[in-house]
Amino acid sequence: MPRDYYEILGVSRSATDAELKKAYRQLAMQCHPDRNPADKRAEERFKEVSEAYAVLSDPEKRAHFDRFGTVGPGGGFTDTGFGTLFEDIFENFFSGGAGGSRRSRAARGEDLQYELKIALEEAAAGVETKIQIPRLESCDACGGTGVEPGSRLEMCDLCRGRGEVRRTHGFLTVAQPCSKCQGAGQLNRHPCARCRGEGRQRSERLLSVKIPAGIEDGMQLRLSGEGSGGVNGGPPGDLYVLVRIREHEIFVREGADLYCDLPVGFAQLTLGAEVQVPVLNGTAELRIPPGSQPNQILKLKGKGLPRLRQRGHGDHGYRLILEVPQKLNAKQREALLAYEAASRGEHGPLAQAFLERMKKLFG
Repeated sequence: MPRDYYEILGVSRSATDAELKKAYRQLAMQCHPDRNPADKRAEERFKEVSEAYAVLSDPEKRAHFDRFGTVGPGGGFTDTGFGTLFEDIFENFFSGGAGGSRRSRAARGEDLQYELKIALEEAAAGVETKIQIPRLESCDACGGTGVEPGSRLEMCDLCRGRGEVRRTHGFLTVAQPCSKCQGAGQLNRHPCARCRGEGRQRSERLLSVKIPAGIEDGMQLRLSGEGSGGVNGGPPGDLYVLVRIREHEIFVREGADLYCDLPVGFAQLTLGAEVQVPVLNGTAELRIPPGSQPNQILKLKGKGLPRLRQRGHGDHGYRLILEVPQKLNAKQREALLAYEAASRGEHGPLAQAFLERMKKLFG
């Protein structure tokens, strides 16, 4: 009785080419001889699956099979021109996804990252600093080839430079990486004595880094070509400098603005005052208007940090912190009692609003 190729692949008769190929891949992987050594049933199943796909993937053979239930004269399975298909399907599985021969190719070096801590003052002014970077550099003895000077790579005598060997299972040909040259296609019989054939050697390099004024915490600077050296003559990677700004004892940063707490007395808030305040590069004069309130923020325009790659500076804000004295001398006590007596019956806006809410609440 003729075999049902659709049933063998586990698909419906309306299956698309993509569905046929997917089903074939899964089944062929499961019963491939290399995965099931010495298993005759798996080998027969593999041949059966391959034959089914060979017929159904051919439009003419599939049409004939759909109409008559047979492949037709001269329509049986042959491996002529079909080996490439099998190689494509199994290439990723048996060759590690390399796709064909694995010759030694130039490869870009790895990117590196360095964490640089700076002070807030340095972030404000901009600074040029030196950093010591450990990295892999191209071997100066062999020029990154890994071969001893005066020698050269030799063609692998097992795969003859292809980087792969082919194994045949009946009608199926499978390409596998060459075990002798590890898929490179070439052998290094005379490795460089300095780098031991690696093509790169460990080194430390002193680099200069320019920090732009106004840089923010967590920003990265890219130094092109200052990462690890390339492999087999490939280009070097890049170095990324991660900038971290240390916390300041007084100032807190928000973008280009700076803030700090400013302790003041009751009289300064009430009567107003002019006081000396700290700024990043020294001191400045701040005017406290009469009637200022605790926690109010007063600003000095343009006294903050420079804006990164822009014109102008941010502001410097000062939060007024009322400092209540814990001890009073006789004159201070007398003055405050006099103030209290003179203020009886008077209420500020906040106190007046509070009293009105109390009246509504308790009647």
